[in-house]
Amino acid sequence: MEEGYIANHLSRKAEDYLEAILNVTLEKGYARTKDVADQLGLSPSSVVEMFRKLDNLGLVEYRRYEGVVFRPEGQKIAEVIKYRHDTLKRFLLLIGVSERVAEKDACFMEHELNPETVRRIRLFLETMDEAPSFCRQIQQEISRRLPDE
Repeated sequence: MEEGYIANHLSRKAEDYLEAILNVTLEKGYARTKDVADQLGLSPSSVVEMFRKLDNLGLVEYRRYEGVVFRPEGQKIAEVIKYRHDTLKRFLLLIGVSERVAEKDACFMEHELNPETVRRIRLFLETMDEAPSFCRQIQQEISRRLPDE
């Protein structure tokens, strides 16, 4: 996984769409306009507009009344964004951030953090997977230091 790879010419909004398309595709096996609209909390007409833009960029193939399928470059970018998102959300959950906040913050951070930072966070998480008792110790210590919420 080239976790540092993100196309420089894409907006955060376009990256969010690619990630949503991937999430829907992984869940259902396909990505229809309505499904992506539901995932993003947007109207289908807004989604169609972005599908057309992504199609013009060569990242997806938009099929009217069917939805979209990835082209290789679009799939690659979507997978990197999802990798970054999943890594950051998992880290935030590990340190005790609530599910709702972790999801929201991971969405923001996935676009902003340097690839080296994401790579180091992933290595940290992998290290914690190999030392579950140490991981629990860290989580307990973080909880102990937090004021009552």
